Amino acid sequence: MAPILSIRDLQKTYEGGFQALKGVTLDIEQGEILALLGPNGAGKTTLISTVCGITTPSQGQVTVGGHDIVQDFRAARAMIGLVPQEIALQPFETVLNTVRFSRGLFGKPRNDAYIERILRKLSLWDKRDSQITQLSGGMKRRVLIAKALSHDPRILFLDEPTAGVDVDLRKDMWDTVAELKADGVTIILTTHYIEEAEAIADRVGVIAKGELLLVQDKASLMAQMGKKQIEVQLDAPLDRIPDALAHLDLALGAGGESLIYTYDTNAARTGITALLNDIAAADLVLRDVQTRQSSLEDIFVDLVKGEAA
Repeated sequence: MAPILSIRDLQKTYEGGFQALKGVTLDIEQGEILALLGPNGAGKTTLISTVCGITTPSQGQVTVGGHDIVQDFRAARAMIGLVPQEIALQPFETVLNTVRFSRGLFGKPRNDAYIERILRKLSLWDKRDSQITQLSGGMKRRVLIAKALSHDPRILFLDEPTAGVDVDLRKDMWDTVAELKADGVTIILTTHYIEEAEAIADRVGVIAKGELLLVQDKASLMAQMGKKQIEVQLDAPLDRIPDALAHLDLALGAGGESLIYTYDTNAARTGITALLNDIAAADLVLRDVQTRQSSLEDIFVDLVKGEAA
C-alpha cells in the first residue's frame, strides 16, 4: 500500500537565504502516529506549514493520498486537518458554531450528526453553546482539534498539542489521539515533551537545523541506540572515585553514595562482571544494585548534540 503522505527532498529557503528545510524525505503510512522531535528553530513548524500549503516549498515534492500539494492543492488539503500551536479562536462565538464554520470552509455540506459525534468524542458536547472566552485553555485546545476534524480529514497535524496544558489534561489528550488512531486517522505531532512521544507514537523522527536526522520505530530505536546504567549503591559514601577504579567509566552518584556505570546493551561484553569484581577488590561494600534503561530523551539529546558538534 502506498504511503498516505510522501515527502521527497523537501527544501524551504526564505528571503535572505535562511534554509529552514534541507532535503527532507519521509513516508508516513496510513493510521500511524509519528512524533517529530526537535529543538526550537529545528524546522518542525516549517515542515508542517509546507505540507499543509501555508508555506510554498522551494524544492521537492509532497503528495497526500496521491495528490500533489502544489498541482492538486485543494484535493490534498481536504485530506489534512491542522491543529496549530497558537490558540486563535473567535472569543465570543460558540463552540458549535466555530466547528460548523470550519466544516463549511472546506465546502462540506452541513452534517450536525457528524459534528455532534466529534464534540462528544472530545468531551465538548456539554460546552457546545458556550462562548470560546468561557473555556479553559485545555478546552480551547480541544476546540482546535474539533475544528481540524470538522471536514473528516484522514491526516491530522498536531503542532505542540499539549503546550501549556497540565499533566492530567495532557494524558486525556493522549487518550483522544489514541481514539483517533483507532478511527484510522494518521497523526503527525510535534512536541517538546519527550514522554509524549514515548507514550503515544509508533515512530519517532528527530529534526535539527532543517535536517531529518532519523525516523525509526520507537521500540527499535531505543533498543538500537539506547544504553543502560547500573547504579551500585555503597555502604559508605565516597568523596571521589578510588584510583583502583579510575580505569572504568564511572560517575559518582548524589552525595557520593553510589557509583554509576553506563554500558551498551548491544555490546558483546557489558563489563558488569569486571566492574563488580573491581569494586570488591577496592574494598567497597555494596548495599544495592539497580539498573536503568536510557530514555528517549537521552537518545534525543545525544542525537542533537552530535548534529551540533
